[in-house]
Amino acid sequence: MLELWGALVILIFCPILGGLPVISWITNASSKRRLDQIGTGNIGVSAAFYHGGTLVGVLAVLSEAVKGVLAVLVARAFFGNGSYWELIALIALVIGRFLMGKGAGTTNVVWGFAVHDPMAAAFVFLVGSISFLLLRSKELAKYGVLVLFPLIVAILHFDDLTKILAAVILAVLLGWIYQQIPDDLNLKASEAKPESQAMFQLLRGNQKILSLDDELDAAIVGNKAARCSEIKRIGYPVPKGWVLTPMDEPEMLIDFLQPSDLSPLAVRSSALGEDTEQASAAGQYETVLNVTTKEGLLQAINTVRASYEHPDAVQYRRDRHLKEAAMAVLIQQQVQGVFSGVAFSRDPITQESDAVVIEATAGSAAQVVSGRYTPEQYRAFVVKTENLSSVHLEGEGQIPAVLIKQVAYLTRQIEQYYHGIPQDIEWSYDGQTLWILQVRPITTLLPIWTRKIAAEVIPGIIHPLTWSINRPLTCGVWGGIFAVVLGERALGLDFNETATLHFSRAYFNASLLGQIFRRMGLPPESLEFLTRGAKMSKPPLNSTLSNIPGLLRLLARELSLSNDFKRDYRKRFQPGLTELKQQSLLELDQERLLERIEYILELLRSATYYSIMAPLSAAIRQGIFKPKDSQIDNSAAPEVAALRELGELAYSAKLILPEFDSETLFEDLAVSTPGQKILEQFEAFINRYGYLSDVGTDIAVPTWREEPEAVKLLFVQLMQGNQPPANKRKRGGTVQRRVDLKGRVTEVYSQLLAQLRWSFIALERNWLQNGLLRQPGDIFFLEIEEVQKIIRDADYELISYLRSLVEMRRNQLTQDSQLNPAPLLVYGNAPPVSVFVSSPSLVPDGMLTGIPASHGQVEGRVKVLRNLQSIPDIDKQTILVVPYTDSGWAALLTRAGGLIAEAGGRLSHGAIIAREYGIPAVMDVHNATWLLQDGQRVRVDGSRGIIEVSNDLRPD
Repeated sequence: MLELWGALVILIFCPILGGLPVISWITNASSKRRLDQIGTGNIGVSAAFYHGGTLVGVLAVLSEAVKGVLAVLVARAFFGNGSYWELIALIALVIGRFLMGKGAGTTNVVWGFAVHDPMAAAFVFLVGSISFLLLRSKELAKYGVLVLFPLIVAILHFDDLTKILAAVILAVLLGWIYQQIPDDLNLKASEAKPESQAMFQLLRGNQKILSLDDELDAAIVGNKAARCSEIKRIGYPVPKGWVLTPMDEPEMLIDFLQPSDLSPLAVRSSALGEDTEQASAAGQYETVLNVTTKEGLLQAINTVRASYEHPDAVQYRRDRHLKEAAMAVLIQQQVQGVFSGVAFSRDPITQESDAVVIEATAGSAAQVVSGRYTPEQYRAFVVKTENLSSVHLEGEGQIPAVLIKQVAYLTRQIEQYYHGIPQDIEWSYDGQTLWILQVRPITTLLPIWTRKIAAEVIPGIIHPLTWSINRPLTCGVWGGIFAVVLGERALGLDFNETATLHFSRAYFNASLLGQIFRRMGLPPESLEFLTRGAKMSKPPLNSTLSNIPGLLRLLARELSLSNDFKRDYRKRFQPGLTELKQQSLLELDQERLLERIEYILELLRSATYYSIMAPLSAAIRQGIFKPKDSQIDNSAAPEVAALRELGELAYSAKLILPEFDSETLFEDLAVSTPGQKILEQFEAFINRYGYLSDVGTDIAVPTWREEPEAVKLLFVQLMQGNQPPANKRKRGGTVQRRVDLKGRVTEVYSQLLAQLRWSFIALERNWLQNGLLRQPGDIFFLEIEEVQKIIRDADYELISYLRSLVEMRRNQLTQDSQLNPAPLLVYGNAPPVSVFVSSPSLVPDGMLTGIPASHGQVEGRVKVLRNLQSIPDIDKQTILVVPYTDSGWAALLTRAGGLIAEAGGRLSHGAIIAREYGIPAVMDVHNATWLLQDGQRVRVDGSRGIIEVSNDLRPD
């Protein structure tokens, strides 16, 4: 019983003892300085010596020594002399010291271990001291002792495995803490208390000279130096360079470099927080060129460091809410430039996505960035294929074109290395080598917005009401999923910025998603793999291991997904949908309609989670188990089920009327009893699937129940076509179960969206009658918050200009709809529309490529169909070219010979339908509806994702 109480005392008392900020109390009492607010923020012995002087430092050592000794004696009182519990007491003490006391606990361990095992402590002290005196390396001595300490314990106590294990855990814990907190010994010795400077200089050992050949940490040397080091180490030509951290004394480096007239140096700023994706700090800090003497080098270093406190630089950081940090200094061999300049991997003014903008002049790059000279300007377009790369150049001048092309190609390569983030590059050519002097992100072109995935999730033009509902639902669910994996690493990420509207179209934040995936240890293309079935490179093993806890949490959710959905369907979705279907919308006033709308939104919050997780789960399982497409049965998906049922009904109708007039088909069916039965079945079909629409995620698009004429036309086209494919035999297996779950989730989600649309239409009917709105469809130009304000708050100011607000947004939507094609990528938050307006052009003889979605090859003539407002006559010689595919396109696809879609992947609606009917299909062909023209003959290879355009068959 005594040992149990002893364990409790150690595990409770020792962490509290370690957390007592005795050093802080001593320093504050003697020097009126708070250690947590100065220097590194550590509350430790080194900080006490540095900021408080020798007396304060000695008192700090004594206080921490007492803590270590006391912890060992407490353990000894319960467990006897030399027990492994003494080491456990030190472990508990160190944990409290780190978590509560803001220190490493080294002094506690040294004195506590000396009491615990004097012989082992003496060996460690002797070997450690000799090693430090010989090597003069603080880092080697510090970490060497952590290796030596458990090793000596193991030698002296080889028969006590528990004690050896405790020693190893204590050493590993200290090593981990050293990595988490800054070292006070890295502070400038010259700024310590005078009586402590000599000791600090001794303990720091020989200062290592950092060069660009080393792997540098941006948190210590700034982004400029760290990036120069990074691109130099991967093989790009960067001039030799050396770095002074904010804490380094410059004398040793000055003696090492020996500047001269024959070897001039350039001294550059590398402030912590400079050249980041949030702020470039361009031109805020000093750069000193042509440094040729030791005295000049010291003066240049001091000038650069002092520029951090210049009023303009201070105001710049305040304006951008940047934390105050410090100035590191980058010193490089100066390039004697014959031609120099800057290059932007994307145009920062027009924000054009394809152009590399280059400014160049004779001499050094400083002339370009200074703004005192007018450089020559060039625009380059880098075209890359699988086999070759070429550069098309615009602009002429005195700079050799071959050099400008080399700069353009190098610039685009570096952008690709930095995950597609636009880069600002300073370069110089000395007659032999093209040198990279600086690389930093173009902050005005961030974030990068991509339509590549969003075009399938929410395709087409989006009304304000749809977006005001979809965005918080979707961003909230994605944010929750990412937070599950990242845990505390999700702090600082604003998941509400995951998506936005540009030109009334949905875009995902590629910059944020890339940042999230990198934190998760996943490749940047992970989202495309999860949502569209695209290929994904393997993540690094070490990053995967570090994310195992979060991935296990996500795996637990994935494994319980089916049971969770069944539970929610039984308790929430099924009762909710039943209640909604039984309500008569005509009997509800606007207050009760709003209650109904908010009830649906509450259900949608849960349904959205499943509508995202189920496809992700299915995609992951398909990626792992790799079943053949022919083995997957998609009949649980409502659009597939509806198409099969409509096809079977059309086949039955064709048996009754083998020959028919498409204009009078339904009238002809009504004159016979078998025909009337077909019509009854058709009506039942509309009642069953009336919640579907051309765009299932957009509540502004009419449903089949509202506009059955489109379904009737599809029915006619199915009768004109061939017999529908036989239903696949349902196969079991883990992948099929997830595909079935995805289909059931889609059905629930689509029904809820339809009920939401019908509720808004009922509300709009009310407002049209009382004159609040002018014409049908107006309500979809409002946002959900505005609807709530009008009904719940009677916001008279909003009501007074409601019509003009709707008219303004309607005009904006009309204007945005004229933008064809919509840009795939948007750089920054305010892209100029003029950049993307272009006239249609024919595809050059050759190929377009996309994602192979349905196997087979077919040749035919193109029919471009941008919407379903006018459905043309098509046959197996028709290659349909569409912007996206949703449930509304399904029956049309069954009659085409091939499919080309601008958006989507192997898991999209169109791809599934194409595979069901054996139609070759290629998805994700950028600008296909704009580049291909009606009548153009093409050859579609759905197995390789290639569209070949014939040489001699242009549009008729």
